[in-house]
Amino acid sequence: MEWLDEYEKLVIRMDTPKVVIDNAVCPTATLVQVDSARKRGVLLEAVQVLADLDLSVKKAYISSDGRWFMDVFHVTDRHGCKLTDESVISYIQQSLGTWTEPSQPSALEGLTVLELTGADRAGLISEVFAVLADMNCSVVDARAWSHRGRLACLVYLRDEDADAVRVARIESRLGPLLRGGSDASGGVVAVPACSVAHADRRLHQLMYAARDHDRAFPTPSVSVESWAERGYSVVNVQCADRPKLLYDVVCTLTDMDYLVFHGTIDTNCGEARQEFYIRHADGSPISSEAEMQRVSQCLQDAIERRSFEGVRLELCTPDRLGLLSDVTRTFRENGLLVAQAEVSTKGDMATNVFYVTDTTAGQAIHQSAIDAVRERVGVDCLVVQEHWPQLYKKAKLDDRNGGGIGLDHLGNFVKRNLYHLGLIRSW
Repeated sequence: MEWLDEYEKLVIRMDTPKVVIDNAVCPTATLVQVDSARKRGVLLEAVQVLADLDLSVKKAYISSDGRWFMDVFHVTDRHGCKLTDESVISYIQQSLGTWTEPSQPSALEGLTVLELTGADRAGLISEVFAVLADMNCSVVDARAWSHRGRLACLVYLRDEDADAVRVARIESRLGPLLRGGSDASGGVVAVPACSVAHADRRLHQLMYAARDHDRAFPTPSVSVESWAERGYSVVNVQCADRPKLLYDVVCTLTDMDYLVFHGTIDTNCGEARQEFYIRHADGSPISSEAEMQRVSQCLQDAIERRSFEGVRLELCTPDRLGLLSDVTRTFRENGLLVAQAEVSTKGDMATNVFYVTDTTAGQAIHQSAIDAVRERVGVDCLVVQEHWPQLYKKAKLDDRNGGGIGLDHLGNFVKRNLYHLGLIRSW
């Protein structure tokens, strides 16, 4: 029995990821290294933890050897600095070391999520929140994405506001709005909040299900090639760097049922280059040109959803019934289109972040529109900030002076091994 106990402990130790966080290896970033037995979805979970903390992945190396894998990430905070906050470091170690978030009361208990999808148009978000306010539904949290004529939205309501009768009434009123009076797909689905593990991932899934590949503007560079000798398909991504870019790519590959066996990520002068060696879940590579094209298109869509130019409006104000309806109506009346929304409440306060653009494609937002919004919601309550898809221009000089080259011992060690194994094509 003692031998069995020791064996059991050994198995547990082998299955428990080893997490190393080091600020001494790289002069410009914090190194986060994760070693563990390979499990499906483990890369996405690691990237998701970093993305949820608003950390930027400047470089990364992904290597899998049979049943074992090692991921190395070079990360900075939103200001481009190393990680120094001990609470953040501790959260990463606890989250990645167990593949579960640190124990805490579930914020999703007692909530129902309305999953909304439909044909987007100017003012649709405002109409949705107006209907919910009219039905006396208090919105606890919400996330919305608009992309190429489609809308996906998650609205979190308290269970008492989402009984079966009221949900049926909500569906009957919002369904026609979301479909836009046409044959376009769209509608409302109510699910328990605990079934939506991650809001961003669910939004990607909803947008993917209603994808439209008609393109009228430049797209990110994404290529998919076959490497038959090694049994891999090689995905290359090149585009402007931005927050959560790696998460969006890995999330899409995972939800399309591909496994990432090896990969390298590099950012330099605001540009991101990502290379992944993937297979199907059954171990086979992509076998057709049509499937390669589909993967390329889906990755382009995932990258574009958060890549837009506009204005970020953050509103912090006491929460009240109808607040979202009033604010979004003000946007609509002043010619502003909500491209993304992040709504949250804590106690009696609401923190609402909206990314808005002009309803006329390609036109800059007039200052008069922003001033009108300020006057309506309160000057002291609104923070205005320009939003650009490429947010890391500050690093240009640093990258040229050593931040982007020779990234030191462990990173180069992993990359060199991948090269000598024939798993990456340059080093």
